[in-house]
Amino acid sequence: MGKITPRERQEEWELNFLAEWASFSSRSLGREYPESLDPVRTAFQRDRDRVLHSKAFRRLKHKTQVFIDPEEDHFRTRLTHTLEVSQIARTIARALRLNEDLTEAIALAHDLGHPPFGHAGEEALDEVYREFVPEAAFRHYDQSLRVVEFLERTTSETYLDDYSSAHPGLNLTWEVRDGIANHSKGRKDLADTSATRASTLEGLAVRIADRVAYLNHDIDDAVRAGVLKPSELPIEQMQTLGRSHSDRIARMVIDIVETSEGRPVVEMSPEIQEATDSLKEFLFERVYWNAATGNQDLRKSQHVIRALFQLYMEHPERMNGAVGFELLPTEEKALRVCDFIAGMTDRYAVFCFEKHFVPRGIRAGV
Repeated sequence: MGKITPRERQEEWELNFLAEWASFSSRSLGREYPESLDPVRTAFQRDRDRVLHSKAFRRLKHKTQVFIDPEEDHFRTRLTHTLEVSQIARTIARALRLNEDLTEAIALAHDLGHPPFGHAGEEALDEVYREFVPEAAFRHYDQSLRVVEFLERTTSETYLDDYSSAHPGLNLTWEVRDGIANHSKGRKDLADTSATRASTLEGLAVRIADRVAYLNHDIDDAVRAGVLKPSELPIEQMQTLGRSHSDRIARMVIDIVETSEGRPVVEMSPEIQEATDSLKEFLFERVYWNAATGNQDLRKSQHVIRALFQLYMEHPERMNGAVGFELLPTEEKALRVCDFIAGMTDRYAVFCFEKHFVPRGIRAGV
């Protein structure tokens, strides 16, 4: 009998220690393209590393969370939001004896498809995409899945001599891709059964951690930006959830663990869930469409998205030297343009806009 590998030892630990309803890396439904097993890392650890080393993950540091181009460095970006979601989701998973590696992989990848300028950019990209393909739609969670399944490449494949032979995407396990595709709730309440849900409890942990993270850090950023005053926060919800950032997160997470422990669920108690949903509605009404420097900047950012999309549809050769796109059907061309713009950071989108629409002599920094 051969020596047991670190991966096999970890797989055995999972089977002996994790809850019976957790996801076990040795029982994964697998990858689209078969691969040899890693001697050190489990399948989910390998997925986590692939996401972490991807170009799409690195670009999150220059993508808006809520507040567009803040003047100070303490506002959240899409990257710091992702890290906060990962930390909260891992805490929940560890406490409930779920698979922490799978949870982390889903959390790190859940927003890879977000376009520049946050949800304002997402709305603008969806609208202009539909102008060319009426039946189409842009949703960041669908795009996140497209990033890992098609647009990114694993590092080892980037340098193959015959690049065409490399399979597309990061070739992640089914469980991670399912969690990415089903993490978003939009404005729906946590208890809304019409919202799609992940098939694993680890995916559900990320789903609920996403809301815990953004509700709390968006309050923090809104107060810092002057969009909200502490005295304007809803008293009833603050009394139930806590008055400080850390108190609210702790209250929510502890409630999730206490409510879910010993059961194949990841959910809040009715009292905390009701307060959380009420707080979410408050933020949608007071913050998300009145953020940072105001609606004027939101409209400007949306104009950048629309203008670039229309330009690239008419002149695809300006899209980083793309060749042959003019021969594609409209649907395929629009999809390629959508991919290109969705992958941009805020500052690269502004750079491209200035490059194509602003006379050289008056561009910023020229």
